[in-house]
Order: sequence, then C-alpha cells, then structure tokens
Amino acid sequence: MLEDIKKTLWATADKLRANMDAAEYKHLVLGLIFVKYVSDAFAARRAELNVRMRDPNDEYFYHDAQAGDIEAELESRDHYTAENVFWVPESARWEVLRAAAKQPDIGKRIDEALIEIESENTTLKGILDKRYARAQLPTGKMGELVDLISTIGFGSDARQARDILGQVYEYFLGMFASAEGKRGGQFYTPVSIVKTLVAVLDPHKGQVYDPCCGSGGMFVQSEKFIKAHDGKPDDVSIYGQEANPTTWRLAAMNLAIRGMSYNLGKEAADTFTHNQHPNLRADFIMANPPFNISDWWHGKLENDARWVYGTPPLGNANYAWLQHMLHHLKPTGRAGIVLANGSMSSSQNNEGQIRAAMVEADRVEVMIALPGQLFFNTQIPACLWFLVKQKTHRQGEVLFIDARKMGKMISRVQSELDDAAIERIAQTVAAWRSENNSTVCTPYADIAGFCRSVSLAEIAQHGHVLTPGRYVGAEEVEDDDEAFADKMQKLTETLGEQMAKGAELDALIRQKLGGLGYSF
Repeated sequence: MLEDIKKTLWATADKLRANMDAAEYKHLVLGLIFVKYVSDAFAARRAELNVRMRDPNDEYFYHDAQAGDIEAELESRDHYTAENVFWVPESARWEVLRAAAKQPDIGKRIDEALIEIESENTTLKGILDKRYARAQLPTGKMGELVDLISTIGFGSDARQARDILGQVYEYFLGMFASAEGKRGGQFYTPVSIVKTLVAVLDPHKGQVYDPCCGSGGMFVQSEKFIKAHDGKPDDVSIYGQEANPTTWRLAAMNLAIRGMSYNLGKEAADTFTHNQHPNLRADFIMANPPFNISDWWHGKLENDARWVYGTPPLGNANYAWLQHMLHHLKPTGRAGIVLANGSMSSSQNNEGQIRAAMVEADRVEVMIALPGQLFFNTQIPACLWFLVKQKTHRQGEVLFIDARKMGKMISRVQSELDDAAIERIAQTVAAWRSENNSTVCTPYADIAGFCRSVSLAEIAQHGHVLTPGRYVGAEEVEDDDEAFADKMQKLTETLGEQMAKGAELDALIRQKLGGLGYSF
C-alpha cells in the first residue's frame, strides 16, 4: 500500500516540475514534505493536549479553566518541546499554507513560514532552504505541489507518522538521484551499498561518523539496522560533515524528521581543510566519498597529523579519505568506505607505498569487490574497504570477498545487491571475525571464487595489491568424474549422428519439392 502511495506521489510531483531541473526541484519538494511533517506533528500533539487538559484524571488537567484559557495554554511552547516536537507558529502551520495555495504569492508565504519556523527552533537554524519565492515553476504549479503534499496523511500517531514521512522522504531522495543521473550521486548512495556497509560494520552502540554524509543515508540505515536487532537508536550518537550547503540541509532534515539527534557541524564545510569534528574518535565510520577527486589539496595540509602512512598524492584524495577515517577511529573502532576499484591496486604518486604501510600495520580488515552498475552517477567499478585501528581477531590476515557476480538488475541501467546477497556477505565476515567462536552457526571456510582469508606475507608477495579477484581464485565447477577424452568422444559421436540425420532430412525435402516442379 505505502509503496503504491510513494510511486503515485512521485509520478504526480515529477509531472508538476514541468521543465525545472531536478537538482533544483528536489529542494522544493523535500522542503515542503518536511514542513508538512513538522506541522502535522505539532497538530497531533496539540490535539492530544486538548483532550488531556479536559480530563480530570489526567496530569495535564486544567483546573477551573475556561475554554479560552485552555486555548491559550495549548499555545505554550514547553508542552511541545518537552516531547521533542518542533514549535510551529500559527502563521506557519500547514493549514494556513494550504488555504493560500492558489494565491500568486504562495512561494513568498512559504519562505516566510520557513523563516518563522527556524527562528522558533534553534536546531533548525540555517537548515531550511528558502527558495520558493524565486522558484521558476510555471504559474499555479507551486500551489498544485502544496495540494499534492497535503494528501500525505501522517495521522495522529506520531511514531507511525514519522516512519511514513521518513520512507516518503527516502524514496524521493532516491528518485531525484536517479532523475539527476551523474549529479545525483553527490548526495545519495544507493541503499543496497549502504545496507552492506551497515550489515558488515554492525553499528549497534557508540559514536557513528560520516565525514562526507550526503543526505544522511548512512545514518538512516544504521537506525533501521539497530531497530531490526532490537536495539535502541538512542544508544548511537551521530556525527557528520558535508561540504555542499544544500546537501547538508537535506541531511539535517532527513535526520530531524526521524527524531534522531545529530551533530553535522556548525556549517557545511570541506572535511580536509575545515574539519568540524577534530577531536572525535568514533566507534564506527561509514562513508562514500567522491571517487578520485583531484582538487582537494591545500597547502595547509602539508605535514597534517592524519597522514600517518604517507602524504596522499595531491591529484587524488582516495588515500586522504582512508587515512582521515583511521585518524578518527577509536582504538576499538571500525570503518567501512566505498572507493573506486583503482584504490586497491594503484601504485602512482605514493599510493602504493601508503597502501603497503597500511597493510603491514594490519589496519586493513576486509576487502569486498562490488558488482557493476550500482551507482546512479558513475560506471566506475567500486569496492568496499573495512579498516580497524587494532585487530583483536585474525591478526596478520585480510578477508577478501568477490561479490562482483552477486548483483541483480533492477532496471535497464542499474543493479543492486539484494537482501540475500547482503546477508551472505555479512555472515561470511561475522564468521571470519569470530574464528572458532561457537556462537556462530556456520564456521568460516574459504570458498573458491567468493572468499578467502589471506596472510599479510602473501599480500606482500603480490605487491600489496588488494583486489579480491587476485586471491579468491576461480569458482569451482561441478566435477561429474567423466574424463575429458571420453566426454569429447561422446559429444563428437552425437554431433555426427545429428549431422547425418540433417543430411537425410535435406535430401527428403529436395525430393518432395522436386515432385512439385521445383528444380535445384
């Protein structure tokens, strides 16, 4: 049911954008969804208080009050903020905006409502994107968009409403990423990749950090994972950073509508030159940094404390990201990073030396080769790096997994790892980490063509190249115990019989056609 609703909403919203670029339009749609949720959550809390204030048996009962007194009390900010509900001024509430949807200045009214909401809620300061008055939508389309968003029923159950909104918001993020193509990857990581990172890392408790967080998908999947394993999302503290100001806002809204507390820094900023969390040492790091970026270097980064294993090449930030992650890990921490395949084998400009130093220091735990066509924005083959600060198990070994054949096509141009594939990968890593742990149902074993645990000595023999296909070998083919020569002889005999039968049929056809007067 919800899937059909999401698809219908998207189809209608996409039609309304007319010729507006998807990169611009997404901020209008997602911003309105956020305002609708904030207003609905406020209205639900207000309705609840209205009932409770009139109930003599309730702690909120308003003794000897007139109806007007209760109305005034319902406007008390503390009743809302105490329950983590955003305070929404009367003029900024959704019903007011909806009533003005057909007015020519609806864009200006929405901007003013956003300004009021921000001014009344400090945690939203600078987050809401006020661009509605200058939006280049055809006449009347903004009002139609407001009417469309009005049909999303969040209901009176705040928890269910939050879940519905979160799913709609996430679905729209994915669809906008697809619509934007290459640029969409700047703010959105495909869900199956995020699920794989989360499943392998198992971020159940502690501090979770993403230094290039995009729209916050890593954090959202972490919350889902924790809930699915009967954990409490409050057990995790979220830290992030994002350089793109509009994407930074998307992330903040994405987390706010889920009721998740977060610290994305004071502002959007470059992670390398303006690190917003310099003293953070996280339990888990998950990241999908931009691949192979060449314009990242600044002179102030010379001799930076993060470059423990060597100064990264000025023309490629891959090994800057890897070392940044290691720098921000606790001694017991673990990181999962998406990078281009070239990072596993490149030897240009000091990258080979840095990789060798990281391997020899036993910081590389697991390497996973991914299927192709997973991303909206690039066809560059990708892989997953899993790093640790200190290994407690499997010291001196690296687990290699080749998942290149595990992708399932979901459209003509895109594939994904389905839940079964992700579960197989996660269970393989868990069994390998546990060594002889009896709590793991299936003990770890190398599987030709899929996974293999490799010593650092063997990796050194291969020049510290970390490509899984180099180590896991070829997939085993079923052996039917029939000798090749015998099988070849049988196949040759069968082919000869079929060719002879074909010649007989050809002669018969010629004979029949000849009887009808055809000549050859």
